[in-house]
Parts: sequence; structure tokens; C-alpha cells
Amino acid sequence: MQYAREIKVGALATICLFLLFFGFNFLKGVNIFSPTNSYHGVFTNLHGLEEQAAVYIRGHKVGQVDRIHYDFTRDSAFTIDISINKDIALTPGTQMALVSDGLLGGMAIELQLPSSSLGAEGASLSEANHSVIAHGSFLPTTFVPGLFDSLQGELLAHVDEAVQDVDSLIASLRSQMEGDHLKSTLTNVDRISGDLSLVSSYLKRMMNNQVPRIVNNADTAVANLNTVVADIKAADLKATVARVDNAVDNVNGLITDVRSQDGTLGQLIYNKSLYNHIDATVVSADSLLVDLKAHPKRYVHFSLFGKKDK
Repeated sequence: MQYAREIKVGALATICLFLLFFGFNFLKGVNIFSPTNSYHGVFTNLHGLEEQAAVYIRGHKVGQVDRIHYDFTRDSAFTIDISINKDIALTPGTQMALVSDGLLGGMAIELQLPSSSLGAEGASLSEANHSVIAHGSFLPTTFVPGLFDSLQGELLAHVDEAVQDVDSLIASLRSQMEGDHLKSTLTNVDRISGDLSLVSSYLKRMMNNQVPRIVNNADTAVANLNTVVADIKAADLKATVARVDNAVDNVNGLITDVRSQDGTLGQLIYNKSLYNHIDATVVSADSLLVDLKAHPKRYVHFSLFGKKDK
């Protein structure tokens, strides 16, 4: 009975150490009651991978990174140890990929199984009759860039192109500044500015002198046009049109009479004998006038004393 207290203290300390060990591994994500298989991989760059990082297969967590060994005397300086659930069998061709874990930039390990590692029902290889990779083997490794890595690469490429364009632009500007192109350009700009000043002053004088006169003339023309329109409105257009129609009818009647052979004008135009008689009469009258001028004494007239001459 004298050792009962010491036994109790020892048992309590053992239980506390066990709970501490279990709690520490639980916080690290290690289930000490679940058997695991260990595998190894070699990387040249871990991109921020840390111990206790998750190990996934098709997005499902199956283990964790137990330890990271490094030897900077070699190109492949990092060797990592992972442990996965013992009931998962890896087939030859499985790769250990370093992938991005979430948007916060963490890294994880993704075990990329070959396409033949799943049966028709999607069962794991432990349920199929295939060869498996032995416990403690080294797996081939690869790196899968994440979203930020891809964006960073594309952004750097665009930034590089932009920097090259800016360099070309600066070089072009420098060549323009060093040569005579800038002086000639400034001279042309000065000349254009002078021409614009002259044109502006001319336009200003025109606006002050000619535009008011043009506006007054336009107002006068508009007033006259309004007067003409008012006169046209006041005029008896119907009566005028009726008189014009009557005059046209009279002209048409006159033309009809001329064309007809029954009227006087028609007889004069179309009757040849009448024309001949009139022509003969005119000839006779002309002869009479000639003879009258030549022999005026042949015709009877009264003298001053009332005597007749033959």
C-alpha cells in the first residue's frame, strides 16, 4: 500500500503523455490508430510546400506529408515523405504532383493515378487484381502550376511585351528629339498657328462687318417676299385665270377661222384668185400713182382763178 500513490502518479503521467502524443498527432492530422503506407518523392522546388500538408487523390484527402529532407548540394534538393491510408494501393505509373491547395497559395500533393487504376465501377486498385507499388518506394514527381502561377506567367509575358513596346516608343521619341524632325515639326506648328490667327482675325472682321449687312439684306428679301405673297393672296386669281382662259379660247377661235377657208382670212390665205386680184389692184394703184406724179396736169383741178385745165 505504500507504493499505491506512486503507482497512481505514474499511471496518470502515462495517460497524460499518451493523450499529449495523441492530441499532437491529431492536430497534425495523423491518425495513430490507422495504419499507413509511406512513399517518397524528389523535387527541385517545393513552391512553399510544408510538412503536414495534405495528400489528395482525385480531390479526396488520403494522407499527409510527414517530413521534408533537403540537400542543397544536389539539383533535386528536396526529398519528401508522405503517408497514405494502407488500404489504398498505388499502381505503376502513379505520379506525385505538386499542386496548389486553395486560393491562399498553399501547396499540397496530388497522387495522379493512371487511367487503368479504376475499374468500371470506379473501385480502387485494392479491389482489382493488379500489381502495386511497394511500401517505401520513390514515385515520379511533377509540378502542376496553379491559377495564380498561370496568371503570373501570362501577366509577366504581357508586361514584358508592354515594356518592349515602351522601350521602342522611347527610342523613337529619342530619335525624334535628337534629329531635326522636332524642329521642323515645331516650325510647322508655329506656321499653322500663325495661319489660324490670320483666319481667325478675318472671320472676326467678317462677322463684325459683313454678316450684319447680309442679315439685313436677308431680312429685306424676306419682307419683300412676304409682300409678294400677300399681293398674290389678295389678287383675284380665279378671275385672272378665267380671263386667261377666255383669251385662249378667243385665240383658238381665231386660229380656227384662219384655218377655215370660209372666213375672210381663210379666203385671203387659201383663195389664189383673190390674191391675184388684190395683187393686180395694187399694181394698178402703183401705176396710177406713178402717172399722177409724172403728169399732174392731166387730172382735173381748180386753179386760183376758177378755170379748168384739161
